[in-house]
Amino acid sequence: MATLPSVSYSITVRLEVDGHGSAVGGLTSAVEHVGGVITALDVAQAGHERIRIDVTCAARDTDHAQAIVDALGAVEGVVVHKVSDRTFLMHLGGKIEMKSKVPLRNRDELSMAYTPGVARVSQAIAANPADARRLTVKRNSVAVVTDGSAVLGLGNIGPEASMPVMEGKAALFKRFADIDAWPIALDTQDVDEIVRTVQVIAPGFGGVNLEDISAPRCFEVEARLRELLDIPVFHDDQHGTAIVVLAALKNALRVVGKDLGGVRIAMSGAGAAGTAILKLLMHAGAKHIVVCDVHGAVHKGRDDLDPNLEWIAANTNPEGYGGDLRGAVDGADVFIGVSAPNVLGGEDIAEMNDDAIIFALANPDPEVDPDVARLHASVVATGRSDYPNQINNVLVFPGFFRGLLDAQSDHVDSDMMVAAADAIADAVTDDELGPHYIIPSVFHTNLSKSVAAAVRDVAVRGGHGRAED
Repeated sequence: MATLPSVSYSITVRLEVDGHGSAVGGLTSAVEHVGGVITALDVAQAGHERIRIDVTCAARDTDHAQAIVDALGAVEGVVVHKVSDRTFLMHLGGKIEMKSKVPLRNRDELSMAYTPGVARVSQAIAANPADARRLTVKRNSVAVVTDGSAVLGLGNIGPEASMPVMEGKAALFKRFADIDAWPIALDTQDVDEIVRTVQVIAPGFGGVNLEDISAPRCFEVEARLRELLDIPVFHDDQHGTAIVVLAALKNALRVVGKDLGGVRIAMSGAGAAGTAILKLLMHAGAKHIVVCDVHGAVHKGRDDLDPNLEWIAANTNPEGYGGDLRGAVDGADVFIGVSAPNVLGGEDIAEMNDDAIIFALANPDPEVDPDVARLHASVVATGRSDYPNQINNVLVFPGFFRGLLDAQSDHVDSDMMVAAADAIADAVTDDELGPHYIIPSVFHTNLSKSVAAAVRDVAVRGGHGRAED
């Protein structure tokens, strides 16, 4: 599958050209000749003899970016001075900051925000610890916690390298739900240490978003923290993905006129995301599911099952199918992949039932080429932004946590997740719904507010939150 030039590999090349020659006209041709795309061309300084120009280009990857620079430098009369990677420039000094919500312009304001006035507020919280949600940042704060062991498909890159991702997550929390999220990268991958660390910092937060912690440790970390803490704990890689998949599948089934309880679903991937998707689909009413991992279908007869796979074997695949993924896909209505690239081909999709639905979510290369899948399936979704129907967790976690914080919830459950999925699905109207639009844009107006309201209502009805402050 060919990769197109992307803004994520965008560079700005500062160069000088001969003011009397034809070099300016050759810049566009040079970039296009090597497959790049010029997105901006700005004259930074003009003189009689030389012109300084900033050329901004989109590339496919870092090697392609260098090829573009080389092509520009080869144009007669061009001298390349500086190359800037726009993505790196965005990250200089980090992407987030802390700022005061209250003015500190004089002694009176200082004495109320800090000593001596702050002492009365601290005493009030000491007398009634629940007031921390009303009188501190706890009311609107989420800890984004990682150990850097499973970052964005990059794998185990460690806590320091995970920080740009966690900062990005915090920025999205703020942009889409006005939540103050704090990146916390832990220099340990020991489950006991992670659990204890989060437990002791929890008093300052209204919720915990676990992020990029590898399976199977992530299951134990989340389960133990939910038992220990009186604030909601949510592993976005598991449950955020599951919620968006459920929302998209509900709408995809509307497109093809099928019912969740009646379709046959084949899944590829039994890790954190795959297991969460499976459990949420079953909670929402799915009945016929076969899950495959690298060793084939998960079934009761396999002798290599860990506790997670044992649960899957006990609750899915009632016919005991023991073959490979291709066999599981044969005759299925839905394929959901959260595994590895290029595990299926067009011939496999052709063996699915009519009006098949394909969710190939491995990134950056899906389980099956989306263009090939579309030749045989009615609806195709991926995790990529350059194809229709992107399954993106940012549709979920800002609004989901907004609802939890607004309800002052102490709990997360599957009913809340289904409610969030319904809110996302309902954002696509009947007039908008179609094979290429089953899920709203991340910039859809009021989406986070709709998700928040749905989650808050379920939390309050279930006795895990408050209707009023």
